Amino acid sequence: MIKRFDKVDGSYVEKIYGQDRYGYSKSDTIDFYDLVELAKEGISRGSVVLIYDFEKGKVYTPFEKQNNIVYGDPVYVEKFIYFLQCDYNKKRISLYRYLPEKILEKVAELNLDDLNPYNLHIVGNPLYIISQEAGEGFRCYYPTEFFFPLKHNESVIFIEDGKVYIEAWIEEGWDDENNCATDDYKYYDKIIVKDFAGNKISEEVGCLNKGPDGNWWIS
Repeated sequence: MIKRFDKVDGSYVEKIYGQDRYGYSKSDTIDFYDLVELAKEGISRGSVVLIYDFEKGKVYTPFEKQNNIVYGDPVYVEKFIYFLQCDYNKKRISLYRYLPEKILEKVAELNLDDLNPYNLHIVGNPLYIISQEAGEGFRCYYPTEFFFPLKHNESVIFIEDGKVYIEAWIEEGWDDENNCATDDYKYYDKIIVKDFAGNKISEEVGCLNKGPDGNWWIS
C-alpha cells in the first residue's frame, strides 16, 4: 500500500532513531558553521525543519522559515523530539523540546559568540550540546561545560553516565613512501571511553552503531 502525507514536496524523510512514529527533513543542507560564515559576508539563508507523523500522515513545521535561522538534526530522547535552532540575528543557539500538537518548549539558550559552530550538535541521554573540530578539540557547552583535546583520527559519538565515548579510526600497514597498502594492511575502529576531564577509562577494538530503537551496539 502506498500512502501520502498531507504535504508533499519531494523531500526525503530521515529516520529519528529511538522510535517508529516520527521522521524529519530539512529544507536546506546549510549547517550552523555555514550560516555564520555566509552571514558575515552579508548573505542571508534560512531553513525549516519538518516533522513527519507516520501514524497520522501529517507534516509539522515547528517554526516558519526566516532569514539567518537554521536547524540541526532532531533526536528522540525520553518521549520527546529535541533539536537545535541557530538564530544569527540574535546570535543565539536554542535547544527545543517538541512533540507535534502537544509541546514546543525552549529548554536552553546559549550565546552563539561563546560557541564553536563547527560540527555543533546534540548527543546523549540526557542531552549534551557539543562541538568538535580537528585542532580545536572537543567541547561540551550544556548542561555542563568541559573540554579536552582530540587526535586527528578521533570523534566523540556518545555521552552517557558521565562517560564520553570516542571512536578512533586505526590504519596499519600503510606504505607512506610508496603511498599504498601493504599485504599487512588493516583498517578498523577503536572505542575509547573518557571521563569529563579527558582521563581514559577504557579502550577496545570496536565500532559504535545506533540501532533503530536508539540503543547503541558495538561491532
